[in-house]
Amino acid sequence: MATVTLKGNSINTLGELPKVGNQAPNFSLVKNDLSTASLDDYKGQKVVLNIFPSIDTGTCAQSVRQFNQEAAALENTKILCISKDLPFAQARFCGAEGLNEVETLSDFRDGNFGKAYNVTFVDGPLQGLHSRAVVVLNGKGEVVYNEQVGEIVDEPNYKAALVALMDA
Repeated sequence: MATVTLKGNSINTLGELPKVGNQAPNFSLVKNDLSTASLDDYKGQKVVLNIFPSIDTGTCAQSVRQFNQEAAALENTKILCISKDLPFAQARFCGAEGLNEVETLSDFRDGNFGKAYNVTFVDGPLQGLHSRAVVVLNGKGEVVYNEQVGEIVDEPNYKAALVALMDA
């Protein structure tokens, strides 16, 4: 288990993020149109997995905005914003905010992404949701950077993720 905090109170995830140098686990997530996306769909592209509990919270929303802004300048890169929110809520948020450089994906159907990446909370008030984490993949689907954000209300280290992305 990995332990993080929510306003100073410890809560646990299923485990550690995929390790740098390892192949990223495949996934099956739901797109806004209710079709399915898998890691294989992004072969040959660099990928940022921006993982968070809910797009309806301030810090999560800010991470989507920030990555959307950063993504505009990136070539051959996809920013995937992943939560257990329903695809309708994800699409509504991005539409209202005018965010079109990121892709939102939902793990609401079976939670297998959260299990494969070990980000599912196993206790605490957010049990069943995903922790805040960033995983960066190169064009071969290998993990080149990961960050399990230690305090859920904190934003991820965007700069470190983007530096790893440029080096991938």
